[in-house]
Amino acid sequence: MSAARLPRDLHPVAWWVWALGLAAAASLTTNPLVLLTVVAVAALVVSARRSEQPWARSFRLYCWMGVVIVVIRVAFRILFGGGGEIVLLPLPTVPLPDWVEGFTLLGPVTLESLLAGLYDGLRLAAIVICVGAANALANPKRLLRSVPPALYEVGTALVVAVTVLPQFADSLRRVRAAQALRGGESGRVRGLRRLLVPVLEDALERSLALAAGMDARGYGRAAGLSPADRRRTGALMLGGLLGICVGTYALLDRTAPRLLALPMLGLGVAVAVAGLASAGQRVERTRYRPDPWRWPELVVMASGVVAGATGWWVSTHQVALAYPALDAWPQVSGVALAGLLVALGGGLCAPPPAVPRTLRELPTDVPEAVAA
Repeated sequence: MSAARLPRDLHPVAWWVWALGLAAAASLTTNPLVLLTVVAVAALVVSARRSEQPWARSFRLYCWMGVVIVVIRVAFRILFGGGGEIVLLPLPTVPLPDWVEGFTLLGPVTLESLLAGLYDGLRLAAIVICVGAANALANPKRLLRSVPPALYEVGTALVVAVTVLPQFADSLRRVRAAQALRGGESGRVRGLRRLLVPVLEDALERSLALAAGMDARGYGRAAGLSPADRRRTGALMLGGLLGICVGTYALLDRTAPRLLALPMLGLGVAVAVAGLASAGQRVERTRYRPDPWRWPELVVMASGVVAGATGWWVSTHQVALAYPALDAWPQVSGVALAGLLVALGGGLCAPPPAVPRTLRELPTDVPEAVAA
């Protein structure tokens, strides 16, 4: 077995690019068959390449969050109506005052409104599940080490934000295990109170401990930075942001001068990169054993980019398939399936995850000793 295929943790940036490619493909369509295929690809890769770390157990919460999103979206369609011809449930319409003109409360529930809510909810749920797949597969601490120096403070906040749900899942698992050993009240209301209070307290304590550890290590501090350096960095970042905004607007608006489109966008990106390089010079940090980039990382990233590009091509050239009509059965093209199959194959090309040291050191004769 080659060194690239030995059990190890894949680079977290590769997993995030792969998951964002799937999320981009899901955002460019309302076809339920394609969206369900996206969810299936994410679930298969997570089940095959998920590690035994605490954050890897959060994928189930993201799946339940997707189910809740779909239910809420359909419920809104029932509550506020949506029009259509095929009536499934003739509910009465509740009159509303004139200052809320344009909204209807209840009314006949039609098949078209339910399908529209279902399609929109599936799209948002698929995006959330793709982000959950990235959280379950990528190591958040290693992701923080891969952030460029100029974005280190922003990257720290983003990493803390995306790890809230995995930490909540780990706290919920540990609190439920402890309460199962202790016994006690098991009613729905009292049991929920006994569960939520320790979970929230544990999450708060872990957040405070993380903040204290980051402050002790000097995160977010920039010593020895002169006022001239601050002004230069701020001007470069502001100018780059302004150029990117003007270039993006001109690129989307066909009536704007073409000189303000791609040239201004390229100039804004160049100035922003210069600002990031200037800001990165004031961040002093070392890297111990940086994560390697091998061919599995490149394959995983490329498969995610292919999935996103395929979704864009289908939404541009096969509009009827990407956004199916509500009065016909949705169809799937071979191009859309091919892009998702590439993402599935690329995700499975990743090496198996490494076993945590605590699990490797457990004795193997425990079941025999207990049985004896």
